[in-house]
Amino acid sequence: MDSVSPKVLILYASYGDGHYQASKAIEACLHQVGIHDVLLLDLMAEAHPIINELTKYVYMQSFTSIPHVYGWVYNTTKEMHPTSPLSILIHSLGIRKLKRYISTYQPNLIVHTFPQLVMPKIRRQTGIEIPIVNVVTDFDLHGRWIHPDIDRYYVATEELRQQIIQKGIPSNRVIASGIPIRTQFNSIPFSVNRFRRTGKKNVLLMGGAFGVVQGIRKICDHLLTHTPFELNVVCGRNKELYNELNHLFGTHPNIQIHGYVDQISHLMQASDCIVTKPGGITLSESMACGLPLFLYRPVPGQELNNALFLQKKGVAFISHEPRELTSQVMQVLNNNNHLHNINSHMQQLVKPHAAERIVEDMINHWYLARESVSIR
Repeated sequence: MDSVSPKVLILYASYGDGHYQASKAIEACLHQVGIHDVLLLDLMAEAHPIINELTKYVYMQSFTSIPHVYGWVYNTTKEMHPTSPLSILIHSLGIRKLKRYISTYQPNLIVHTFPQLVMPKIRRQTGIEIPIVNVVTDFDLHGRWIHPDIDRYYVATEELRQQIIQKGIPSNRVIASGIPIRTQFNSIPFSVNRFRRTGKKNVLLMGGAFGVVQGIRKICDHLLTHTPFELNVVCGRNKELYNELNHLFGTHPNIQIHGYVDQISHLMQASDCIVTKPGGITLSESMACGLPLFLYRPVPGQELNNALFLQKKGVAFISHEPRELTSQVMQVLNNNNHLHNINSHMQQLVKPHAAERIVEDMINHWYLARESVSIR
């Protein structure tokens, strides 16, 4: 590593847990290569706390009472152009706060794990030459991520890379790196043998960081009644759900109820499949562990599009009712040939060490840009 290391500012948002986890994965890899001057900033929460709480509330309601409204807004704005009035408005939120952070912290590199692209406007206004990086955290592309002033894009798949190139971004700026996940998932090898363990097979049911998957109680009841499997249920930060499930199933021998779990890789390693909401980070972590994906009532928007993409790739199954879900789980876990095929498809999708690859490339790019400036 060069004697001069960059200061890195990572901008994320707290809608769900995925953007923060992606930021932490990148931060950890920066530390591994000797770059310790890293600051994580939830820009909307800092700059506009009331708007942030309101939009977070609407986002959480999208999983229960207004999913189709959220989906309509997402899909209507999906092709938004960076010069459109809506895009200019969205990407102006937080500009004063970010200017203050830049003045105080003086970063050399800006990383977005959420598409709040205030930095291009600041760079044009001030003339400061700070490289800007976008790390796309879904398998679906929304127009909010696209801006001609972004120096580097890191995306989940080659399909996404081609979509960005088709929107006019030079191909040398777009890298199909995979979605960054924590290093604890990188040590898990693919193996068909893990699907042939003795004893009961284990279904991991995750409600997301806030326990928002609909109908978890009915899912548990149906799986426990109609399958021979064991369940591990993660309620996240939803204490009400945790207490309800403990009251209903706490004495059942085939189920364990958990709250928020930091070392979720341990539970994934002990499981044979996962039932979850299709957030990009959770999907990437699950595939790193080789888990067939059962995606229950995906919300219209990026999560439904994530689900449809992975269903098309042969590694995910979408369901809307407990009976349908139970039937899918039984068919997959009781068929070793089916499991082998899913595993083969998954190996083609998974990009191990994505966070490490992103950090290596963006730091190399920063050094090259720095040398170019010094030569001029």
